[in-house]
Amino acid sequence: MKFMNCALKSLAMMAAMRSASGFASPAALLRRQGVVKQAASYYYSNTRSSSSNSLSATSKMDQSFPTWSFDNPCLAMEWNELIPATLTATTELPAESDLVIVGIYGPAESDNDDDDAAAPVVVLEGAVKEMDETLGGMLSEVINDNAKTFKAGAKAGAMTPTIRVASSSSAGKSKRYVVVGLGSKPADDDDKNKSNGFSLGKAIAEKLNDETKVGTCSVVVPDALLTTAAFDISSSLYAALYSDNRFRTGDKIEKLAEDLTSIQLVGTDMTDDVAAALEAGRQMANGIFTTKDIVNAPHNVLNSLSLAATAQRIADESNGTIQCTILGKEDCEERGMGAYLGVARGSETPPQFIHLTYTPPNNSKDNKKVGIVGKGLLFDTGGYNIKTQMMELMKFDCGGSAAVLGAARAIGALAPEGVEAHFIVAACENMINEKAYVASDILTASNGKTIEIVNTDAEGRLTLADAIVYADKEVGCDSIIELSTLTGACMISLGKEVCGVWTKDDDLAKELEEISKDTGDKSWRMPLEMSYNEQLESKIADLTNCGTSYGGAITAALFLENFVDKKKPFAHIDIAGPVWSDKTGATGFGARMVTEWVTRQGQSKAE
Repeated sequence: MKFMNCALKSLAMMAAMRSASGFASPAALLRRQGVVKQAASYYYSNTRSSSSNSLSATSKMDQSFPTWSFDNPCLAMEWNELIPATLTATTELPAESDLVIVGIYGPAESDNDDDDAAAPVVVLEGAVKEMDETLGGMLSEVINDNAKTFKAGAKAGAMTPTIRVASSSSAGKSKRYVVVGLGSKPADDDDKNKSNGFSLGKAIAEKLNDETKVGTCSVVVPDALLTTAAFDISSSLYAALYSDNRFRTGDKIEKLAEDLTSIQLVGTDMTDDVAAALEAGRQMANGIFTTKDIVNAPHNVLNSLSLAATAQRIADESNGTIQCTILGKEDCEERGMGAYLGVARGSETPPQFIHLTYTPPNNSKDNKKVGIVGKGLLFDTGGYNIKTQMMELMKFDCGGSAAVLGAARAIGALAPEGVEAHFIVAACENMINEKAYVASDILTASNGKTIEIVNTDAEGRLTLADAIVYADKEVGCDSIIELSTLTGACMISLGKEVCGVWTKDDDLAKELEEISKDTGDKSWRMPLEMSYNEQLESKIADLTNCGTSYGGAITAALFLENFVDKKKPFAHIDIAGPVWSDKTGATGFGARMVTEWVTRQGQSKAE
């Protein structure tokens, strides 16, 4: 009990230390499904008595931010919150906006790079034309003065310099105007508006952050864009204003758009659907924040226990739409998850097999049941085949689980009908100790397949094997997608902005391709070359866990095919490249894709 009391005191300190910063208390993260019980057991069995001159457990946790103590791991990961500014829609331009952003469509972009070519003529229409006339043609002037860079609005997200107009009011505060390009006008209202919506939302966010002392902002946009892309504008705007301040102190803390209180989108024909789409976009941004938080968190904060606590919090805050089940070591042993547990033997914290179940408000036995599996390696050293490069980035090896859990948070809030979704993560680390698995070991997965380990740095597919079997056999999902930062080979093939998709199912491949285009999470279908299975042949087991150095991304996908029903729609999605940006850190990649895929399963069932 002494050790548990120390742990609870540490949690209380964590809550107190962050209450003034807007972070939610982590104590709520450690409820239900045995997370507290397992953590208490871990503390009791692993903590030794301190000598008389040692620091107390409480003072050990008295740091600029709470991580682990010397003896004990961190039990909770804090969450960054969205900016508090509201985003609404209106039919009238507010009189007192500090910043007015005016969106215009441009002509089709030209392939002519000739600097001497005449700039296209911009014809302002409707409310924008009236505003320009009121301002004495200042909008037209700034557009023409910046014709080369602004491209007459044809480049979505491009902005003119800010115009300041003196106020005639007694307060004397000037009003600022800027023109933003919406891209070339689509022939069909749905054709380009979604991608233009993403660009507009991001551009608005960047401008709001660049401009100082902006409390209120109005954005004038065409009705066609607002009615079809309100969700995308909202989600990208909020998501772009992400700043991870959990581990910063003092003047290092970055507050984005800190004076902002409200943003209003101005059109001529507002409907309740627009307001609902804006709120749904905000919920999607919450999911993206969760995805970024998980990938950004260092390993001394994020381990299997704190990731399980994060999943539990997602369920707790879902208004009852999501239930959380955490399988511990004994539960996994009963299911024969030898591939997953083989990797987990090297972890400091016990294995946590996370299963979030989303049930729609109007539940029905006819709901489509889908599985979404995410790779949950909280840190990957490579094991005894230790990595020789990129070790400092291996906290992002949980990018698949981050996308899956971020999407789960969004789905819980959006509550799509017609689909029951199962979000599954086998969480652990790939570390080195006296128990860690080694090359030449034989592991047995939960479907009975035996696996010869030829490289301990091909560990993610081992954890995924048991997670996929669980989704297929125990849960009985109708179709399954899996996301993972699985191979460097995929990064070499597709770079850092595009994920690879491997599937035998042409309908699933087409669906994911369409979703990729709609969400901006770029993907490319890759080949499943069956002859490469020869690389996975073992002399003493059913298969090896790794092929040769050639076609590594393909052989990884082929390996996973051994753990799912051959007739079941299944896709492996390797997100190793786009999950991380060297400039900004976690990108949030995959959360939108998964959310949209789950939502469409319910829609297809209704149709």
